[in-house]
Amino acid sequence: MSHRNLKYLNDNRIIYRRYSSDIPTKQYSWGWHYANGTYGYYSMFNSKAKINTIRSLKWHLLTLWYLNPNLSKEKFTELANYITYKSNGFVTFNIGSVLISKVIEEVFRQDLDRQPKNRLRKIVFKDGTGLSTSQKLSIVGTIIGKSKSIKEDDIYDAMLYIHEQGKITITKLAKALKCSQRTIYRNIGEELKKEKELLNKQHEKV
Repeated sequence: MSHRNLKYLNDNRIIYRRYSSDIPTKQYSWGWHYANGTYGYYSMFNSKAKINTIRSLKWHLLTLWYLNPNLSKEKFTELANYITYKSNGFVTFNIGSVLISKVIEEVFRQDLDRQPKNRLRKIVFKDGTGLSTSQKLSIVGTIIGKSKSIKEDDIYDAMLYIHEQGKITITKLAKALKCSQRTIYRNIGEELKKEKELLNKQHEKV
């Protein structure tokens, strides 16, 4: 299955997307702009990118538990088994039952009072805006392009929407953010480079 089967999550009212409670710099009809970024926006399973490492799996499961603190261990285990069943379209690899159980135990021991590490986001779109990916990317570029400096978080925002259209390249990032390619090279860190390559590989498999 190339697409995720979200039926179980929706039928069981599992929260996997949540807007930030932080105060935005400016609010628009389509969403919000956070000049300094927000860590409070969660939008899981919203792109073609799938879970491709155990580390990523742990983050997804921890975040699901964080967003759904009332889940019993039994229901959380059921949810984890659903997510890790490859045919449901969430993961790119097969995971044995012993490893799944180990991951579940590790996640369940985590402190729910601490927010899972999350990417800083500066542009957040509301659901159901009717905007195309190209329109969203244009908005991201227009707002971020006005800033005096491009940072990793700005590049990450642009990467997400370019990924929806196709392969992520330095040229496309520079065009979207209205800056030079040199600026992108100077500000894209090693972790983001790896994420870019992973996203591109996943896009090729879709």
